[in-house]
Amino acid sequence: MKTYYNLIIFVLSLLLLSACEQNYIDGISKVDPGADESAPQIKVNFPPEGYELQTNDAVASINFDFEVRDDIEIASISLKVDGTEITSYSTFKDYRVAMEKYMYDNVITGSHVFSVVATDIDGKTTTKNVNFTKAPPYVPQYDGEIFYMPFNNEFKDMVSLSDATVVGSPGFGTGIQGGPGYLGAANSYLTFPSAALATGDEFSASFWLKIDASDTRAGILSISPATPTGPSDKPSGFGFIRENSGANQKFLLLVGNGTNASWFNPGDPATIDPTVRNGWIHFAISISASEVAFYMDGVQVSQGAFTGIDWTGVGDLSIMSGDPNFSGWNHKVEKGGMDELRLFNKALTQEEVQTIMLKEQASFYMDFDGDYEEALSGDEATAVGTPGFAFGGGISGDAYQGATDSYLTFPSAGLATGSEFSASFWLKIDATDTRAGILAIAPASPTSPSDKPSGFGFIRENSGTNQKFLLLVGNGTNASWFNPGDPATIDPTVQTGWIHFAISIAATEAAFYMDGVQVSQGAFTGIDWTDVGDLSIMSGDPNFSGWNHKTERGQMDDLYLFHKALTPAEVTLLRNTGL
Repeated sequence: MKTYYNLIIFVLSLLLLSACEQNYIDGISKVDPGADESAPQIKVNFPPEGYELQTNDAVASINFDFEVRDDIEIASISLKVDGTEITSYSTFKDYRVAMEKYMYDNVITGSHVFSVVATDIDGKTTTKNVNFTKAPPYVPQYDGEIFYMPFNNEFKDMVSLSDATVVGSPGFGTGIQGGPGYLGAANSYLTFPSAALATGDEFSASFWLKIDASDTRAGILSISPATPTGPSDKPSGFGFIRENSGANQKFLLLVGNGTNASWFNPGDPATIDPTVRNGWIHFAISISASEVAFYMDGVQVSQGAFTGIDWTGVGDLSIMSGDPNFSGWNHKVEKGGMDELRLFNKALTQEEVQTIMLKEQASFYMDFDGDYEEALSGDEATAVGTPGFAFGGGISGDAYQGATDSYLTFPSAGLATGSEFSASFWLKIDATDTRAGILAIAPASPTSPSDKPSGFGFIRENSGTNQKFLLLVGNGTNASWFNPGDPATIDPTVQTGWIHFAISIAATEAAFYMDGVQVSQGAFTGIDWTDVGDLSIMSGDPNFSGWNHKTERGQMDDLYLFHKALTPAEVTLLRNTGL
């Protein structure tokens, strides 16, 4: 066997020698690269200029993506953040082209400059700077918002990132949106420093409350001085309390005017039977320099003239108890639940109160601000293909940017339930595709959208050179059509900007809206959710593309879903917040 191996090696050597003699193999010759005439060229792919990084992490990460090219040879590359080098490169697979990514994990809140400094072998240097910012861990959602405590398994104000002081042993229960919320306990409550809250001549609060009526009276929210003891004598701050009125519970507000407390005690309008109205109720307090009001479930139940709030000598904010400073009438611990507590340095209008209340009833919210995270669950949508972002181009902040064969999916298990469903979103279409799917939760079969017995699909398609929008909703047998024709048709060469859409499905009817106008409405026997798949965003794929309603390559922003049928007034509220 060894002889055979030696023979094979001998023959191959002869063949190679022959090839060289016959010039079958090209010789390697040196090529003069020429003069180094230009400095390196730099392209930063990410982040774009002016990018805002939004995350609830106090210290965040960012994935820098850049390219450097030179006509002769790159000698070195230095990456800097705010003038300090974070890494450097001196060896390259391709000496003329470097395409690199670098994960930087020390981005703190504030404005920053990312710099790429490239030098070639002749010593020529180019610097490319990109400005970006990291938003605070929580960006206030509403004008004048100065405090927000969502009670997501912690007692933290998201604006200041400061924790409340815990008295006793309060805990967590199920909140308004299905996640955690505050749950009271005997002799338990929270306090928080009021120095940054108790200022100015306007103040508001918004929160959800589910009372425990086993205590006939309780303190709910207050900022007040320790003395005098009697709540009606307190010359500064405020206290919001409840107490029995027979077997019922009534709510009342006292606000210090500099001399004593002004009463806002409307009686019946602010009274409930706790055995009947035993769920979540939304409350809002609004104090201006000239009047005070409070609201229950968006309805103004009390309003009156007022000479202005005084904050002299007030103590801490007290949450879910009148203790320590507002319990002179035994309005102590509230053992019920609270959720979504927000404070403002302005007087809220009724429309603002109703908007906050409505948005906090959403079961799903995606703002597309640099990620595909669903805000309530914290879960990321699955990206199919290569969708992107219109950075800074959304109704507020960034927006989803479609791409060929690209879309998002999200599990529908917590969404496709109940007899009512609604959606609200902003859309800017790309009419180069004559038809597209926009939003769908549907079963995989049957293939034809009109035969699908469950779920829904919202699509668009050409009508001549125009685009019309239509909704199909599964009624348990097949799909009910809501195809109004002209009222839901646009000329995409004229109406090129953002349009607000809303879908509202009740147990007896379905409707959809464009820019706040109801363009389609009809009787309906009720939505069926049997065997539906995932929520699909910006495409009919995978389950609602039987008529080729596939990818929408346009843009979407502020997608809300609800377990309720939106009213025309609620649609208007959602649209107005984006204008």
